[in-house]
Amino acid sequence: MRFCVLTLFPQMIEAGLHDSIFARALKRGLIELETIDIRDYTKDPHRRVDDYTYGGGAGMLMQAQPVYDAWKAAAERCTENTRTIYVTPQGRVFDQKLAAELSREENLIFLCGHYEGIDERVLDEIVTDRISIGDYVLTGGELPAMVMMDAVSRLVPGVLHNEESAETESFDNDLLEYPQYTRPERWHEKEVPPVLLTGDHRKISAWRLEQAKERTKEIRPDLYARYEYRQTVIKWLSRKKRQHIHMMELLKRGRGEALCFDPRDGALLLENGGAVMLTCTSAEAGERLLDQSPVDLSGRLFCVCQQEILPVLYERYGLTETRGCYQAYYTRGVPLPVPKDMDIRRLDISFAEEIFAEYHELVTFEELQDCLASGTMYGAFVRSETGEARLAGFIDTHSEGALGMLQVRPPYRGRGIAVALESFMINQALGRDEIPFGHIFEGNEASLQLQRKLGLNVTDVILWWVS
Repeated sequence: MRFCVLTLFPQMIEAGLHDSIFARALKRGLIELETIDIRDYTKDPHRRVDDYTYGGGAGMLMQAQPVYDAWKAAAERCTENTRTIYVTPQGRVFDQKLAAELSREENLIFLCGHYEGIDERVLDEIVTDRISIGDYVLTGGELPAMVMMDAVSRLVPGVLHNEESAETESFDNDLLEYPQYTRPERWHEKEVPPVLLTGDHRKISAWRLEQAKERTKEIRPDLYARYEYRQTVIKWLSRKKRQHIHMMELLKRGRGEALCFDPRDGALLLENGGAVMLTCTSAEAGERLLDQSPVDLSGRLFCVCQQEILPVLYERYGLTETRGCYQAYYTRGVPLPVPKDMDIRRLDISFAEEIFAEYHELVTFEELQDCLASGTMYGAFVRSETGEARLAGFIDTHSEGALGMLQVRPPYRGRGIAVALESFMINQALGRDEIPFGHIFEGNEASLQLQRKLGLNVTDVILWWVS
């Protein structure tokens, strides 16, 4: 990921971020940081970038020309996938969900204002997002930009040493983080809660969840209300768990939100990556849910549980491609064996071309790059006769949480690599207290056999992916 900051005070940015975890990520090449001094692009001999506002009023306003020229210089060094963020108290309030969204981008340009702001004409021309860190006013945009870069960078794969720490902390699934303790067991007459010393994973997880709920209810009742609403939808979906496991896990893992829900009609969910999930009691009920959506659903990928709603989607959104799939899920809760000599590693962007050569029918090269950049794809490696480690197979977790993209390269088939890869991913999910699940397209008998061999339940009902 590449950050670029347009500012009047580049030294402030560099001094504030060249330390701690952010600095280590810079040194390792996981992120890049560039600062551009807007004053370098003014035509004024005294390096002025501000002037009086038309119509009068207190204070000065930053001019359009130097801001635009600085932005143009930054944009020329970025790829096409670039968002320009104007840091302003008038923008959308920054939160963890937005941090996760921005962490999937290739380039972020931050525009830091000063004085009374920036000429609106240049903002209209270059800015894609207006973002605030809170309902208060600061002297400039540098501190908010650093706050956002810190929050975003720690979600970039590889930046944190503990890959799961970013998934199990405050604001995870609308709950504040539970209290934590370290040695000594007794300090200032205060004991570590006994349950944390038992080694019983299930009891510890239950205690932590209860503590997180109580803390959220007390400190952030607004967040707790969102959590309760989410739980209400999950409870309704659980009445047909075999059909709805993907929607339940989406909400439980905080990978999406309920756009609208009515126990008489059904539920309409939006996955963080943009896909829409719909279950409805009838086609008419589905139409009512779609009518109530607070966001535009045009051009999105849909996953629906009822075939009768398909004609509605075709007509309303112009969708044409439909694929049916079975749903497989693992509820035994017991980790699966993975051979100790199986070399399974996280894959990075350097494997994009090699993987795309094997798996290009259902994914574009850009989508594959996004998968690798998200840090969710793993590969199994086999040593050649010369001792070189070669990629033998790979597997991914899709943005909605489903296991997928499992592929073993032809020379390495029949060695148990597919079993090892899926078992590895299932165990990863179990360690996060998740129910592993996947979608298998109709006709893929080899995959269905693999799921049953591993002990997954395979539904006898069809889900429909529509695009």
